[in-house]
Amino acid sequence: MNLVFFDIECAGVHKTYAKICAFGYVMCDEKFNIIEKRDILINPKGRFELTDRRGDKGIVLPYNYDEFKNYPKFSAVYPEIKALLENKDNVVIGHAVLNDVKYLNLETKRFRLPSFKFSFADSQMFFMASINDFSRQFGLEFIAQELGVEFTPHRAADDAYATMKVVEAMCKKHDCDFFGLTAILGFTAGKISNYNVTPPQCSSYRKYKQLKNKEKFERAQKRIEFNNNVTRRRQKVKGRLTGKKFNFSRKIEDNTAISLDLVDKIYELGGFYCQRVEECTHYVTIQDDDSDRTKKAEAAGKIILTLEQFGELLND
Repeated sequence: MNLVFFDIECAGVHKTYAKICAFGYVMCDEKFNIIEKRDILINPKGRFELTDRRGDKGIVLPYNYDEFKNYPKFSAVYPEIKALLENKDNVVIGHAVLNDVKYLNLETKRFRLPSFKFSFADSQMFFMASINDFSRQFGLEFIAQELGVEFTPHRAADDAYATMKVVEAMCKKHDCDFFGLTAILGFTAGKISNYNVTPPQCSSYRKYKQLKNKEKFERAQKRIEFNNNVTRRRQKVKGRLTGKKFNFSRKIEDNTAISLDLVDKIYELGGFYCQRVEECTHYVTIQDDDSDRTKKAEAAGKIILTLEQFGELLND
């Protein structure tokens, strides 16, 4: 079996198209001896849209953009790419590969071509599984730097080469070949067929998702409990908090062992609890909270109180 590492660069990506301008790949044997490394350059049939309207916050491809009009369009190179990826003797691997598979899907639809049909592995998922951290996405440049791999970012063939070196480094770390690595990580390949894409999976990621779903469900239950407490009918009273309207940060609201008692205390002292930060006069948060809700309260000029300061106000 050969291992085929591939990467795609686009002149612009939209929900209805991905103007592929480069398809790079490295083919090697199971011992990572390179058989072929190649960049297939493609006329994207459209202008390059790699930055925002101000001309920044975008990537710069290490190519001469003006030359792309001289290359064949995607439909012309499609048979070659399809044969490479669908060859049963090839194992296909990419980095954050779902993006690249999505681009292939969009281009086949744009040019009205038959869907690709192949299985694929993801080096990003390999890395996240090997360090057991799925809390964020790890870019190819970050991982390559961690593993001492040098390459030219965003040159498709070089990105494919870096992906190969990343997988090779993980195989060395675990003292196994590629197939041994997939077994160790409990990896299941992703698939594309008939324009439908099934994401790749691994056992530790499934456990991570189960845990996050459990936490999400528990937060939702606490949110329901908190909201039911806030919206229940209360007798109006006058006190030193009369005229003051409060809102808590999410982290305080979700800690119902504390927040429910605090809301009761607000009403006992004549205050009111708002469910929208825009409506409050006082916003209560924990120290160093940089959540969107807290930023919104600060931008709106609300009186910001730490939990400790709020406690002093209640007990004044």
